[in-house]
Amino acid sequence: MAGPKLDGAGIVKMATLDEAMKQLTRVHGSVEQWAMAVKRNQPTTLFTMQLRRALPSLAALLKAQFGMISDQVTAMHLASTRGAGDAPKVRACREGVAQIKVALEIAINQVKEKHSADKPHAPAAGH
Repeated sequence: MAGPKLDGAGIVKMATLDEAMKQLTRVHGSVEQWAMAVKRNQPTTLFTMQLRRALPSLAALLKAQFGMISDQVTAMHLASTRGAGDAPKVRACREGVAQIKVALEIAINQVKEKHSADKPHAPAAGH
């Protein structure tokens, strides 16, 4: 990936964010398949089980470094499991996926900005 060089902490954070984006892509696919199953009046238990497995692992991945985004994932998980019809749950999950994707993209830009190794460092005081 061409871009600014990152320091060690930035590299670790970017690896976490890249993995989170991959997992979110899978979650998004499951949500969209769920939406199509609801639209076609097909069984939906498979998709809810997939989300119940995928969302906690995504939240755990993000918890250490990106707690606020992890909380968004947890809120989406709760919305997908609460007692309501499938259509409101799908709508909540679609909104949740969009919010998490935006949050991850913002975090990626912030990590690139804050952990860029290309920027000149200020000289130490007293030298």
